[in-house]
Amino acid sequence: MKDKIGVGLVGTGFARSAQAPAFRVCEGAELVAVCSGNYENAVKTAEEFEIEHACETYQHLLALDEVSLVVISTPPHMHYPVTLAAFESGKHVICEKPMAMNAVEAREMMELALSRPTQLAIIDHELRFNPTWRRMKEMVDGGYLGDLYHINLTVASGFRHSTQRPWNWWSQKSAGGGLLGALGSHAIDAIRWMFGEIDAVCSTVTTMVPDRKDPKTGEMKPNETDDYCSFLIRFAPQNGFQPQGMVLLSALYVSGGKNQVTAVGSKGTLMLDGDEILLGAAGFNHQFEDMSLADRAREIAVVPDNIWARSFYHLARETIQALREDRTEIAHAATFPDGFHCQQVIDAVRRSQLEQRWVNVRDNH
Repeated sequence: MKDKIGVGLVGTGFARSAQAPAFRVCEGAELVAVCSGNYENAVKTAEEFEIEHACETYQHLLALDEVSLVVISTPPHMHYPVTLAAFESGKHVICEKPMAMNAVEAREMMELALSRPTQLAIIDHELRFNPTWRRMKEMVDGGYLGDLYHINLTVASGFRHSTQRPWNWWSQKSAGGGLLGALGSHAIDAIRWMFGEIDAVCSTVTTMVPDRKDPKTGEMKPNETDDYCSFLIRFAPQNGFQPQGMVLLSALYVSGGKNQVTAVGSKGTLMLDGDEILLGAAGFNHQFEDMSLADRAREIAVVPDNIWARSFYHLARETIQALREDRTEIAHAATFPDGFHCQQVIDAVRRSQLEQRWVNVRDNH
C-alpha cells in the first residue's frame, strides 16, 4: 500500500471551504499544491492548510511530480481544459459538477478518461457518499418500492434570493453559472443513480432576479443565468412501466424551503425529507417510519457540519484508500460516463426551454 497520495487543488471556492478540510483529515492524503484564478486566494489557502505549493497556474500545478490526484473545482467553463491537461499529465482526476459546458465537451472528456483505465476519473457528486442517501439507493435496489410509478424532487435554496448578492461568475453564462448546473446536476445525478435513465424532459428555465451589482464598477449588470428551473421527466421503460417525474429547482427562497425527494411505487413510498431524514412506508395506507442513518463525519470537528462537506469527506476518504491500494474504481462514485449522461440531461432541459417542447435526452450528443 502506498504511504501518501499527493493532492492538488485547482480552485479555492468549494475546494477551500469543504475539500481541503476533508483531505486534511484523510489518512494517507497530503495536500501539496493549490492554484486559483486569483493567485492571492491560492496563497491564502496554502497558508491556511499548510500546503507547500501555491501555484499561479494550473499548468504549474500539473507539472509537479508530487501531485498524484488533481481535484478540479473551478467554474464550469474551466473543467474541460483542466481535465484534459490533467489526464495528459498522468494525474488521477476528481472533476466538479457539472462536468462541462455541454455534452460535446463532456463526451471528449469521457472518451479520454475511458482510454486511460489506470487513471482514476470521477465526478464530484458527493451525495452518493452520504449514508442516508446511500441507504435510500439500497432500499430502491432491494425492491422496497416495487415497480416505480413516479418521483418528485425539490431543491429549495435561497442562495440567489438576495438582490444585494453581487454579480460574479454565477451570473455569467460563458462561465457556466446558473442553478441548473450548480444544483440541478446533483438532482439529475441522484435521479439517475437511484431510479434509472431519463428518456425525455419538458422544462421551464428562467431568471427571476434580472440584475446584480458589479462589485468592480458599482453598476447594475444583467444576470445571464437561471435561478429557477422546473421540468417533467419520462424515464426509460421499466418492467412494462414508464415511470414519470417532476423536478423543481429554486434558488429564490427567503425562508421555509425544504429539499425533498419522494418516490412512489407499487409496494411502497420513500421520502428523503430535508437533506438527511429518510422515511419509508411499505404497503397501502401505512405510516412512515424513520429509516435515516447517522453520519459519523459529524464527529470530525474540522470538517464543516453541512451535507456537502461531510459527504465529500466520505468521497475523499474512499478515493484516497483506493489510490493507496492502486485501485481506480470506487463503489457508488459517479464516473465520467455518469457525468456525460448527466450533461446530456442538462442540455436537453435547456433545449426544451428554448424550443418549448419535450426533448429526447439521447438527441443531445
